[in-house]
Amino acid sequence: MTQSHPRISKAVIPAAGLGTRFLPATKATPKEMLPVVDKPAIQYVVEEAVSAGLDDVLMITGRNKRPLEDHFDRNYELESALQKKGDAARLAKVQESSDLATMHYVRQGDPRGLGHAVLCAAPHVGREPFAVLLGDDLIDPRDPLLARMVEVQEQRGGSVIALMEVAPEQIHLYGCAAVEATEDGDVVKVTGLVEKPDVADAPSNFAVIGRYVLDPHIFDILRTTEPGRGGEIQLTDALQQLAQDEKVGGPVHGVVFKGRRYDTGDRGDYLRAIVRLACEREDLGPEFRTWLRSYVAEEM
Repeated sequence: MTQSHPRISKAVIPAAGLGTRFLPATKATPKEMLPVVDKPAIQYVVEEAVSAGLDDVLMITGRNKRPLEDHFDRNYELESALQKKGDAARLAKVQESSDLATMHYVRQGDPRGLGHAVLCAAPHVGREPFAVLLGDDLIDPRDPLLARMVEVQEQRGGSVIALMEVAPEQIHLYGCAAVEATEDGDVVKVTGLVEKPDVADAPSNFAVIGRYVLDPHIFDILRTTEPGRGGEIQLTDALQQLAQDEKVGGPVHGVVFKGRRYDTGDRGDYLRAIVRLACEREDLGPEFRTWLRSYVAEEM
């Protein structure tokens, strides 16, 4: 029998990375502000959190990330200019980002890995469960992954991570989970985790993707977690400890995601994400798809 656990209201979005794979575009512009069609990638992530009922959002930033704060703040001069023009449609788009959620910001300081970035959220989160959303993974709003993860955490307690089956030869690019089946077809129990294993050492082809719902005991573990792969404090290492000892922080479960995911952390996947989302837009799709078919036919 499932039991009810405290309602989750807070989301944490680590956004302190340097974005070196997108240089020189990210020399002066945060990678999270790169547009996906006509919205910065980070706005999709905040919208996802809000859609799952998490309207208290803490963003972990770093140096040169001030545009993130500006984007989710009011721009009175721009709004005034649009009002004078009578451009209600664009005014609504500008105001949408500032009205999305209650936004908070804290600087990570030294870039010491995802685990350290999550630890920076401890004073804001306190002792309640919370969600972590990574900006490189955009989840299609028609596939409410985060809402399902929140539901599982409220029923089962502990922590919940998002998993996706990948080709075995790709597992070295991800954190990897050892799992056991449960009575729910899309939920597995996580018995172990390893960060970016060699193919021969991977316990499964279940890859960890960038959504987590975490028990606050994760902070206690992260405070004593030694740097791991890449010399960074890995969130995967802390989750491994939770998975091994359910008495501290409860069990770790995984929600197996089979929906639409757009990876914007790689240049090629970033371009593919833009094309896919543009094709599906009612205002852009019909004309863009016609042009795309013509272009592909000519190139082939």
